[in-house]
Amino acid sequence: MSLLGTRTIADEFHAVALANPDRDAVVAAQGRRSYAELDAETDRIAVGLADLGLRPGDPVIVQVTNRLETVVAWYAMLKAGLVPVATLAAHRGHEIAQISRAVGARAHLVEAGTRGIDLVAFAHEQGRDHPTMHHVVVVDDLPVADIDPDEARKRVEEIQRGIEPDAIAVFQLSGGTTGVPKLIPRHHAEYWYNARAYADVLGWTADDRVGHLIPVIHNAGVVCGVHAPHSVGACLVLTDHDLDTAMPLLVAERTTSVLFGHVHYRAPEHPLYDQLAETLRVVLLSGAKVSEELFRTTGRGGAWVGQLFGMAEGMFLVTPQGTSVELRRETVGVPISPEDEVRLLEPGIETEVPDGEVGELCCRGPYTLRAYYGVDRPEAFTSDGFYRTGDLAAVRLLDGHRAISIEGRIKDLINRGGEKINAEEVELLLLSHPHVVEAALVAMPDPRLGERGCAYLSTDGTPVTLQDLRDHLHRLDVAKFKWPERVELVEALPRTRIGKLDKKAMTADITARLSGENP
Repeated sequence: MSLLGTRTIADEFHAVALANPDRDAVVAAQGRRSYAELDAETDRIAVGLADLGLRPGDPVIVQVTNRLETVVAWYAMLKAGLVPVATLAAHRGHEIAQISRAVGARAHLVEAGTRGIDLVAFAHEQGRDHPTMHHVVVVDDLPVADIDPDEARKRVEEIQRGIEPDAIAVFQLSGGTTGVPKLIPRHHAEYWYNARAYADVLGWTADDRVGHLIPVIHNAGVVCGVHAPHSVGACLVLTDHDLDTAMPLLVAERTTSVLFGHVHYRAPEHPLYDQLAETLRVVLLSGAKVSEELFRTTGRGGAWVGQLFGMAEGMFLVTPQGTSVELRRETVGVPISPEDEVRLLEPGIETEVPDGEVGELCCRGPYTLRAYYGVDRPEAFTSDGFYRTGDLAAVRLLDGHRAISIEGRIKDLINRGGEKINAEEVELLLLSHPHVVEAALVAMPDPRLGERGCAYLSTDGTPVTLQDLRDHLHRLDVAKFKWPERVELVEALPRTRIGKLDKKAMTADITARLSGENP
């Protein structure tokens, strides 16, 4: 019997709202909504979106930040049968132009007043001469149908009756190694199940108040921050990424569970952390190896501390409750579903490695990707359908569990504070500079973000500065988080004995240089 349900995400949320009408569904700096309020409000906005001419199945590019209106817009889109495309507010024309055309986007949801760029003007610019784009919707001014709430509910129910539980609900983006991110279709029943399984593993109930600081339109944001708490009637306490603005709200709302990405690993040093620790029951850490000190200080108020490893393609690993400190600190745990399957294979082939040895993490399960959207990528899967994650891992036998430890990656990615930078994509853009002959982007260690990008370049003899590269990438309208943050000019890039770029040598070189500069 399948673990998946038979309802759409919108119908799942409505059922939870009926069961928990007066409980807080979401709290943010902009205000709060009970389940009943959020359910009724999103019904009327869904009808407003439909009245614009948007139809079930229409993709919507989403570029918004962590705020109350984002959660409102999220459920309204799903209730209208629309398919959110979870791009980043930081994406620019290089990414949005290709993604929006690949899905045939009909609308672009943006936020007014963001720092650094006028996203409303950007959306209108992207829509110019676009073959399918017809609407720019601003999250601060969502269309609300002026109709009776009961009539709005009937309209939403009519829309939902036409949507199958295995229909595409959301497009997430891959952190892939070639070109603009690939599209990951997430389907209604499996996506909600992913969230509910996560909530169940953590033991959440309707009494929990779940703090979320990382981008809410990330896969982790949707699953861990929005759908998972709502699957059990709990409250999402939504903040931005800045600890100085996040911590007062987390404390005031008596947060019981929180997910800290690598960029927030300094949270225990914050002056308000001891107050937050008084109510915390669960702390999850994700994004980088966890030190003994971090593990100890995040749990100093008595909270259970564990780790999460997840991917937009599906598979979630979480350290189980009731396990030892050793397992919870040194591994990312085990899959969240009894139907999840994990294999560690020798990279490039399908031979399993013994427990304790490092291999490529490959997975299959009820909520894990079976195919990318619109592209044929057979190399991303084994012959029997296991997804090749590109991450290196090992099995450790601890507390009766076959727990997974992450040991590195095969994919040429840089993890900048949770944002995955595709090195090959950036290298091709750098090579389009008129004076760059060779280019390699490698990860350099960073105490706050984990990694930043360093460009190793050889040129035609004309010096190329970091500002030159930034100007070049700005002209190409590339998202700023992908820009190199240091340049090393060399006569020729180091290569291995078989002629491939020796990125290990370049990574070791920049690591040594940084150590010398910051002894």
